[in-house]
Amino acid sequence: MGVTRSIGRQLAPRVVPRVTQLAPGLSASFVREALHRALDGAGPFTGAAALADKLLRGTDGDVDAAVKDVVDHHIRYAGVQGFATNLGGLVTMTVAVPANITGLAVLQDRMVAGVAHLRGYDLDDPRVHNAILVTTIGEDDVHALVKKGKIPAPPMALATAPMHDPSVDALVSAEVASDLITRVAGKRLATTMGRRIPGVGGLVGMGTDGWSTYKIGRYAEEELLPRRRR
Repeated sequence: MGVTRSIGRQLAPRVVPRVTQLAPGLSASFVREALHRALDGAGPFTGAAALADKLLRGTDGDVDAAVKDVVDHHIRYAGVQGFATNLGGLVTMTVAVPANITGLAVLQDRMVAGVAHLRGYDLDDPRVHNAILVTTIGEDDVHALVKKGKIPAPPMALATAPMHDPSVDALVSAEVASDLITRVAGKRLATTMGRRIPGVGGLVGMGTDGWSTYKIGRYAEEELLPRRRR
């Protein structure tokens, strides 16, 4: 995850216009819509709380085991969607980029929300919404953003703030949208480099998405400490 983000930052001035052209809906509103899909689910795609509760029943009420299952479940799915959306050549790029952005954002949001739910956080709370979104940026980048004053606090502090500050919503959404563009820019270069070898683009996408989801999942486990359920 760190490698693709590093590449993405270096290429951002050249790649961002292209990425936003391919996925014009990538914005703060997109970030919130992805979160809502992750929380509510749609059709066969189960919402975060429902999936987490199902996995909790499978562990006979062992919350720690269920948290691990939530993370592992989403790592597998992230790898599959990363492979599928990065197999095509440049002709399919206009479809693959938006699909990959949407799929990964929703999956990672649902994973973090599932962890938060199992740890006792209220998924209807807007403070928790911000904590979920910030977690998906990743630990290292969150620390850097807090240090620069671009976001007010790390996820745990956002989730447990004394009251909801609506101005934080816009800050968080903007940073998450920027992070998604950076990730896509870095991964797009990596997959394009391997497109002449059949299947290589898909394998890069699978590894990148699976690894980034693993890192975010572990960050969620460490950052979102258990809260007493009311």
